[in-house]
Amino acid sequence: MSEVELPRERVEDALFRAGYWLVFAIVMLPIVVVFVTSFQQGEYLTFPPQEFSLRWYGQFFASAEWLSAVRDSIVIGVGASVLSTALGVTGSLAVQRSDSTLARILPPLILLPLLLPPVVIGLTLLIYFNRVGFGSTYLNIIVAHTLWATPLVFFVMQSVFARFDWDLRDAGMDLGARPSRVFYHVVLPNVRSGVVISAVVAFIVSLQEFIMALFLKSYEVQTVPVLAWTSLQSSLTPLVSVVSAFLVAISILGVLVSAVLMNIEWLAEQL
Repeated sequence: MSEVELPRERVEDALFRAGYWLVFAIVMLPIVVVFVTSFQQGEYLTFPPQEFSLRWYGQFFASAEWLSAVRDSIVIGVGASVLSTALGVTGSLAVQRSDSTLARILPPLILLPLLLPPVVIGLTLLIYFNRVGFGSTYLNIIVAHTLWATPLVFFVMQSVFARFDWDLRDAGMDLGARPSRVFYHVVLPNVRSGVVISAVVAFIVSLQEFIMALFLKSYEVQTVPVLAWTSLQSSLTPLVSVVSAFLVAISILGVLVSAVLMNIEWLAEQL
């Protein structure tokens, strides 16, 4: 390598790193603003805050309405996560182990809900549930969020199953074990991290979704994003920043859980 090419590579590497950190800073700036404004003392959102306080956090945790919305979001998120993970894992497993025509057309069909606007899905489900008399708001929103989360779980598990050694499964079947026993004792332990990460992604998608939850909400059940939008119609207080910080913190926690899980899996492989 010539002496001229070496400085050029260093300059290109420095420019790449600078561009990377610039994009990262632009993406993170709104999150920083949200967290900073959630600690301000005043009645209205200002940046930078003149005084800092935990006043609005106290109001958030003292509000029965907001805590009820948090409970509803968690219940719906867990329900959508469990249902979409079960559907996504089984669907992906079926596609991986089948050469039929249905296995080839199933991935585009599963992707379809992500290509439809959420307002269309929300309105369609609202009309359908009212027509069939399905009145449980929890289940309505869980079904709606499952439609969005299942494709993500499916394609995550497609990549996980593509790296799995299927000879292990075939060996278990040759030894006379039932397919369900082989799955739980051979396949699942080897793809456990992918399943957990898929469940975390599905939960975060459900927690953040707003439009379908807005169509399907009721007076008794409404998620945190829906209540935040409703409160914005009356006033713009730092309480909105507290709610946004809560949603961001849950998402970051989910990412950290996934990262820790991957590190544990890597450490187990090394040992």
